[in-house]
Amino acid sequence: MIYLRKAEDRGFANHGWLESYHTFSFADYYDPDFMGLSSLRVINEDRVQAGQGFGEHPHKDMEILSYVLSGTIEHKDSMGHTERVKAGEFQIMSAGTGIRHSEYNPQNDQLLHFYQIWIMPDRKNLPPRYESRTFAKKTGKQLILSPDAREGSLKVFQDMQLWNWTLAQGELQEYIIPEQYHHVWIQVVSGEMTVNDIQAKTSDGIAITGKQKITIEASQATELLLFELL
Repeated sequence: MIYLRKAEDRGFANHGWLESYHTFSFADYYDPDFMGLSSLRVINEDRVQAGQGFGEHPHKDMEILSYVLSGTIEHKDSMGHTERVKAGEFQIMSAGTGIRHSEYNPQNDQLLHFYQIWIMPDRKNLPPRYESRTFAKKTGKQLILSPDAREGSLKVFQDMQLWNWTLAQGELQEYIIPEQYHHVWIQVVSGEMTVNDIQAKTSDGIAITGKQKITIEASQATELLLFELL
């Protein structure tokens, strides 16, 4: 099965300083048909106004990944980390037994645009931790998250993998889903593409279950996040 989650069908919240689109149920947005996929629980696409942000708040027992598309996140947490994460960079935080953090847009004249992604860990009460990574210039396929942190990827406490793909206009890729994974989620960061016979554009998502092989063809330069899930 391949299911297209159109960008315009996502939940939406406008708080003035924040505009947030919710792929899955989150906060006041609830849809029993969209509660996540396997261990993937949240994909929020957020835009934060200049000088604004999320005040200090708690988390527990969740793997929280941020991917900055434009602008800068200023991250502070109760473990003592203070860091600015810029466009193209990823940060991950294991909330574990409990952590408090804040995330602000420190720029006075630039919007912050980023994805915040929550993954349920494979066990509770992990020690809290924080890590960020700047990957090399993005071309082809880059492993971002893995349980063993191989190939320079960030570690995630779950049996899943996250890839960042960049495709040139007209590029065609055949993708064979690894045997150990039964679900795939593709989030289109930018561009337009076709998965088998389903067309998808910027901010659309695609759920794939029960298929071993698919084809992905980019009708224009495209960036996507590809989640391999149990």
